[in-house]
Amino acid sequence: MYIAICGFIVLIGTLMIWLNISYSPARKQFQNDISLLMTDNQLSVDHEVFKEEDFSDLPVAIQKYVANCGYIGTSKMSYLKMEYHDVDFLQGRNGPALIIDYIQYNFVKKPSRLAFIDSSMLGIPFEGYDYYQNGKGGMKGVIGKIITLFDQTGADMDKACLVTFLAESLFAPSILLQDYISFEELSDFEVKATINYKKQTASGIFTFNKQYEMISFTTNDRAVTGTNGSMEYIPWSAICSDYQVFENGIKYPTKFQAVWNYSDEDFTYFDGNISKITYGYSNGDND
Repeated sequence: MYIAICGFIVLIGTLMIWLNISYSPARKQFQNDISLLMTDNQLSVDHEVFKEEDFSDLPVAIQKYVANCGYIGTSKMSYLKMEYHDVDFLQGRNGPALIIDYIQYNFVKKPSRLAFIDSSMLGIPFEGYDYYQNGKGGMKGVIGKIITLFDQTGADMDKACLVTFLAESLFAPSILLQDYISFEELSDFEVKATINYKKQTASGIFTFNKQYEMISFTTNDRAVTGTNGSMEYIPWSAICSDYQVFENGIKYPTKFQAVWNYSDEDFTYFDGNISKITYGYSNGDND
């Protein structure tokens, strides 16, 4: 009995140490994937800056967005890094509510997006890893650093992750100049965007206000996972607001919401404030 009790105490102690150290397999995978993509996604744009003529073939609303947000004259980026802290996050309409930290990277040359969620459930670490690279997308959730709660992949997830990348493309205007993306002007304040990559296609509509700030992106190309694991295509919106000029002279939204537009309600499952936006460049510099 004494040996069993001692063994149990050692087991609990080891578990507590494991849960409290900073290392985790999911975070390590995220960091390794970021390092690989930083090498693989270098653009040949060293010291090049955005010029108005770069965007002259794009819809007027996008031209005005780029100019009014302060990108003209700034360096062309190879990737975007965006950070959120203390985001209100709901895991489905009937799922638990979490407070999460969220960090993401969007790469330009080859459409890629990696995002990491850091949170806890009942005091136990919960981590999420959303990814889109090489034409494959997925969403993985891990509790206690080792127990996988879900690991969603497949064609529907590929498309959902690709359209999420498209929704955030205006935050890194180098993306707007790539061959894999195209635009159609719908009105003075609406632009349809389409992305084609690895035989996948997704599209959505950007809406701008009178200051030519992008205030929303809506799409029908994103599926939500049901409680039985099925995928259902529901209209989805990304809502941006509260634009401010950051230290680099560029104007960004500081509030971002992700919304499922169900027929009976608009369900906001991600409601956060953007803490920081930085860029990486082909010469290895960042800001």
